Amino acid sequence: QVQLVESGGGLVQAGGSLRLSCAASGTIFSIDEMAWYRQAPGKQRELVATITKIGDTKYADSVKGRFTISRDNAKNTLYLQMSSLKPEDTADYYCNIYYFSDYVRNINRDGTDYWGKGILVTVSS
Repeated sequence: QVQLVESGGGLVQAGGSLRLSCAASGTIFSIDEMAWYRQAPGKQRELVATITKIGDTKYADSVKGRFTISRDNAKNTLYLQMSSLKPEDTADYYCNIYYFSDYVRNINRDGTDYWGKGILVTVSS
């Protein structure tokens, strides 16, 4: 079993900053790619940013230059530093990981995709 605990969400004024965290625990041998997604009311879930195990990152055009994704592999923790927040950033933010539960699965690249429960970020105008 794996648990993803997201924290750091809340209410912030436009122009402000928040830092989201996602701590993974449980039967994890190794985590490959980690990502943040978000889903605004009435909209589809969209990719915000991804980061590989070696730190390569990708961002949605809407957050480039404002958000920074990072990870601490020793702590199995993912972060999202959000700055210059806009009302349109209001959404539930979800942590996503692709992990391997043991050495054999890691060698065979037989991983599992897992989602956090989401955390609300509200940006007021």
